Amino acid sequence: MDIATVAGIVLGLLLIVGPIFVSAAGIGAFIDIPSFMIVVGGMFAALMITYPMRTVKSIVPVTMKIFFGATPDFVPLYKSITEMAAVARRDGILALEEKIANLENDFLKRGLQMMVDGNPPEVISAILSKDISNMEDRHLVGNSLYKNMGGYAPAFGMVGTLIGLIQMLQDLSDPNALGLGMAVALITTLYGAFFANLFFIPMAGKLLERSAEESLVKKMLLEGVLSIHAGDSPRIVGDKMLVYMTPAERAEVSEEDAG
Repeated sequence: MDIATVAGIVLGLLLIVGPIFVSAAGIGAFIDIPSFMIVVGGMFAALMITYPMRTVKSIVPVTMKIFFGATPDFVPLYKSITEMAAVARRDGILALEEKIANLENDFLKRGLQMMVDGNPPEVISAILSKDISNMEDRHLVGNSLYKNMGGYAPAFGMVGTLIGLIQMLQDLSDPNALGLGMAVALITTLYGAFFANLFFIPMAGKLLERSAEESLVKKMLLEGVLSIHAGDSPRIVGDKMLVYMTPAERAEVSEEDAG
C-alpha cells in the first residue's frame, strides 16, 4: 500500500473534519443527503456522458493502482540487465534463453526473448516503444477520469448551491430562516470543493506520477535490451542504465558493486 497516499488522506481529514467536530454547530450541521446526492450523483452522470461505460467502470482498478501501486525499484532491474549482459558477452545471446524464465519483469522478458529469437534491433525497438506509448495512453485515460471528477464535483456543488438559493429566496417572509437556508445552500459547494481538492485532483496527480515512473522503467529496460543486442560490454550497458536513475540509486549501485 502507498503510505504517502493514505497518510495524506488521513491528515487532510483530520485537518478539515476535525475542526468541524469541535465547532459550535457540530457535525450535524454539515450533513445534508440531498446536497451529497447532487454532487456525487451529478459527477458520475457527467462521467457517463463523457466516457463509455467500460471506461467509467475502470475507476475501481485505477483507484486500486493509486493505493497499491508500488514505486519501481531501479536497482534490481539494473542488476538483472547487467547480469544478462555478462552472460550474452561471455556465452552469446542464445545463452540468455534459459535465464529469461527466471525474470520477474514481463517487459524485460519480452524484449530479451525477441532478441533471442533473432529479431533485429529496429524491430525490437519499434514494438517495445509502441508498447510504452500505448501504456502511456491507457494511463492518461485513468488520469483524465480523476481530473474530470475534480472539475465536475465543484461544478455540481455550485449547481446545488444555486438550487438552494432559489428555494430560499422563494420565501423571504421569515428572516430567521434565511441564515439556515443559506447554510444548507452552501453545503453542496463545500462538498464539491472537499472531494475535488482532497481526493480527485491529488489522485489524478498520483496517477500521472505512477505513469511517469513506469514509463521511465520501461525506457531504461528497452535501452538495456538494445545495448545487449549491440554487443556492448556489461559496464557500458550499466552506464546506459545509470542515466535513468537518481543520484541516490546510483550511489546504491556503486556501494553494491564495491561490496
